[in-house]
Amino acid sequence: MKKMMMAMGIALASMSSLTQAGYGVIDLERLVENSSYLKQQNTAVQQKIQPQTTKIEQLSKELEVLQQRAQSNTKFTDAEKQKLSAQYQAKFQELNQLQQSVQGSVQSSIQQIRTVFDARVKQAAEQLRKENNLDIVLNKNSALAYDPKYDLTDKMIQKVNIIK
Repeated sequence: MKKMMMAMGIALASMSSLTQAGYGVIDLERLVENSSYLKQQNTAVQQKIQPQTTKIEQLSKELEVLQQRAQSNTKFTDAEKQKLSAQYQAKFQELNQLQQSVQGSVQSSIQQIRTVFDARVKQAAEQLRKENNLDIVLNKNSALAYDPKYDLTDKMIQKVNIIK
């Protein structure tokens, strides 16, 4: 009987330590939406690729004009058809190369931004964990249910936005 009571006491003690564990919850989706860092980086990427996107639009219009010209005039000589076809192919290749270049640049930028943002989120989460004496900080989507009083999203947004 003593052993049984002792075992129950140990079980209750371990359960009470679980209920005393501190946790916080972060809404990562809201964090991403409200991140000034991500907004700034998005603007920077847009500005960086603006000249190429303008050129892509220009080449697309030029290709459309060449195509319309070829369809509207059926009395071209073979030499004129070849010249028009060569112009079209050259512009089409230039357009494809430019699109691939922009896509590669954007993907590279996104990867770099993601790496920096992930580090900022982890740093801010660790700061919040320590400041609030928490054992764990969870993504809201990882929790099946939680008390809203444990939501640290607003504090997290502030921390992530001030990290340089």
